[in-house]
Amino acid sequence: MVSRCGLQRQSLYVMLMTGIGCGPVGPSMIRAEVETGASSSHIVSPDAKLERLFDGGCFLTEGVAAGPDGSIYFSDITLTDICRDERGVREAGHMWRYDPATGKTSIFRSPSGMSNGKKFDAHGNMIVAEGADFGGRRVIRTDMKTGKSYIIAGLFEGRPFNAPNDVALDEKGRIYFTDPRYGGHEPVEQPVMGVYRIDQDGSIHRIIADLGKPNGIAVSPDQKTLYVGSQDDGATGLLPEGARSRKGDMCVWQYDLAEDGTVGNKRQFANYLPEDGPDGLVPDVEGNLYVAVRNVKRPGIYIYSPEGKELAYIPTRDLPTYVGFGRAEERKTLYVTSGKCLYRIKLEKEGYQLPPNQ
Repeated sequence: MVSRCGLQRQSLYVMLMTGIGCGPVGPSMIRAEVETGASSSHIVSPDAKLERLFDGGCFLTEGVAAGPDGSIYFSDITLTDICRDERGVREAGHMWRYDPATGKTSIFRSPSGMSNGKKFDAHGNMIVAEGADFGGRRVIRTDMKTGKSYIIAGLFEGRPFNAPNDVALDEKGRIYFTDPRYGGHEPVEQPVMGVYRIDQDGSIHRIIADLGKPNGIAVSPDQKTLYVGSQDDGATGLLPEGARSRKGDMCVWQYDLAEDGTVGNKRQFANYLPEDGPDGLVPDVEGNLYVAVRNVKRPGIYIYSPEGKELAYIPTRDLPTYVGFGRAEERKTLYVTSGKCLYRIKLEKEGYQLPPNQ
């Protein structure tokens, strides 16, 4: 979450949103770059293009995910210091739905609870991380058949979360989520910016407490690895004019994921320092990892092998925030949120999705 060119003070927002916008994408910015080698060329076709589908976000699009019916849901984070109407009234955060069949986009939910990352579980329910800045600061489950939502993580040890950012699911029905803080007026009440697991019995466990600011999160298709991106800008919100924060981890980390949902053997997967680093991340069926990287010198989607080798790169005009694969006939389509827009690109690999509950 983050900023736009009208802010004149150094802050998290300026750091993360330099260059925001959804203007026309030039030819050099829509053709994917692929490293030489047979394995690389079979991920992104040299002729693949990043197609802009939507450019109506108020401030920053995020958290794209495909529902069981093929609809594409994504968040519109309306930073309340920026997104106000002519009377100065704050916008309350929105969630959009894009229909690939018609090409139309419409509001699915508003207010959204300042929703960010989202995934769909094996039953077709939407799992959503809601952030701060007048948001829910919780994780909810929405029954897509009835429209009813349920709070599945609202407090930990009696205290509100910082600002749940992203979610990942495993095939045993457990939910993992990150809890950083990038902005908002609410107090920070948790002692760390951690990673949590929600078990099927509803219990909540803090499983990682040693990352600077965990952001994107994903479970590998073989269920043996948990990936967590750290985008640590060194601040929890806007800073006074002229003040600067100290940048921390800008890495994707990987952990061994045990059968019981615990993690261990932390190791670095990709490091982006001294530039800014990863936001959303998602695997394909072969375990390759697609990472939205907010590097102002090389913004785009970086594609890695399970061993951490960069295989391909998809440039984006703006700093990207999230990635998610479509379903069914769109299972080889990667959706990307960047700036105030939604994009897609056709790939040669299928995205990994949880098997549906039978």
